Amino acid sequence: MLISPSLLSADFLQLGAEVEMLNNSAADWMHVDVMDGVFVPNISYGLPVLSAISRVAKKPLDVHLMIVDPNRYVEQFKEAGANILTVQYEACTHLHRTLEHIKSLGMMAGVALNPHTPVSMLEEVTQMLDLVLVMSVNPGFGGQKFIPQSIDKVSRMKELLLRKKSKALIEVDGGIGLLNAPLLQVAGADVLVAGNCIFSAENPAAMVDRMKQV
Repeated sequence: MLISPSLLSADFLQLGAEVEMLNNSAADWMHVDVMDGVFVPNISYGLPVLSAISRVAKKPLDVHLMIVDPNRYVEQFKEAGANILTVQYEACTHLHRTLEHIKSLGMMAGVALNPHTPVSMLEEVTQMLDLVLVMSVNPGFGGQKFIPQSIDKVSRMKELLLRKKSKALIEVDGGIGLLNAPLLQVAGADVLVAGNCIFSAENPAAMVDRMKQV
């Protein structure tokens, strides 16, 4: 199981120190949520902050774009340091073209599905995917309660990928903690995004270790 701590829950006044802590932890990736205040009601950080993070990060940057028309910014996020770039299915008019664009620049290409979006919507692009992000909360804010139906959705996503012979990883984001992590692993999840669970812990690096041992 890969762990991708969400920097949305980090202390922004100590962001460099938080990234360095993750560099020295068992974390596999670092999750960066980009929100535009249009696709989702919240506004987080954008290209300048990602560029700053990339200068000190020693783990792959797992960037999730919660923005409208993400295809406009694919090259800029590559230049800012993204290693994995995930777009929202609901924000892409021409998803196939956007995935091709991401992959042509050498990044892993991912698609995120909101809680209401069925897994069948990815039927025609499974072979292009490196990652599927199952949102287990409604996107836009950290600290939300996990939606229990997400476990079954992960199972159905796994069935679809196996049927299509896709090697895409399944990532889950939203309300992840020590209680639901084992259930998600059994359902077929490969990567867990955890924010509050890690950064609110007395020892965040130790919490990463605990999640890795699930």
